[in-house]
Amino acid sequence: MRTPSERTILVTGATSGLGRALAHRLAAAGSRVLIHGRSAERTEETRAEIAAATGSDRLDAVLADLTELRQVARLANDVRLRCDRLDVLVNNAGTGSGAPGAGREESADGIELRFAVNYLAGYHLTRLLQSLLIASAPARVVNVASAGQHPIDFDDPMLVGNYFGTRAYAQSKLAQIMFTFDLAEQLRGSGVSVNALHPATYMNTAMVREAGVSPVSTVAEGVDATMRLVADPGLDEVTGGYFHGTRPCRALEQAYDAQARAQLRDLSDKLIEQARD
Repeated sequence: MRTPSERTILVTGATSGLGRALAHRLAAAGSRVLIHGRSAERTEETRAEIAAATGSDRLDAVLADLTELRQVARLANDVRLRCDRLDVLVNNAGTGSGAPGAGREESADGIELRFAVNYLAGYHLTRLLQSLLIASAPARVVNVASAGQHPIDFDDPMLVGNYFGTRAYAQSKLAQIMFTFDLAEQLRGSGVSVNALHPATYMNTAMVREAGVSPVSTVAEGVDATMRLVADPGLDEVTGGYFHGTRPCRALEQAYDAQARAQLRDLSDKLIEQARD
């Protein structure tokens, strides 16, 4: 990996929680950080606050509502226009399981919301930025997943017939890990590593509090684990891994099923194509 001051890093979902704290840590280390958010006002506020706290003048605010795949594509284009290299992509943006008892929701493209935001937006963004990452190698993709995982029912992947918020969230997180394994295999030898992690259990974030859960871990613990995958030179050759904090861990069995991963890839490409129509 290049030195921290030489790196350009995109962090999605960087206006709150883990993403914001991670962007702050990266800026303090001297990296150029692209701070992604949905709201122009909140994203600029985050950029300004991190700049004031760290003294960094290498912060960019980039915007996209990840519930709409067209905006994901615009975000990728914006990154390409701003940057001639991208050393690390951190797919951190996400939405939780929702308030207890909350019903099923859909994205602007008619896709089950947690699948759309937690998984499909990152899948699409990574694919669109893949050639830039390869050109910038050595580079890394870090997918912020979860220990909460549920198998995908490919007969009802959008959970039309059997919806629970916790299941939708856990399914989307397993999809992230399946994509991690798939992409790591495809990019092996390219100089781009792809890993996923459960950063920490029930961090003290708005997402956890909304679900009515008492926090167990600090955001700082999650940042430490994520920073390791972003920047630890000892992990230069590690790809296709899933980590629980800093420990290598085994994901749910479906993640290791090549046929299931192919089904997920086909479903993802189909949903993206439908959103273009």
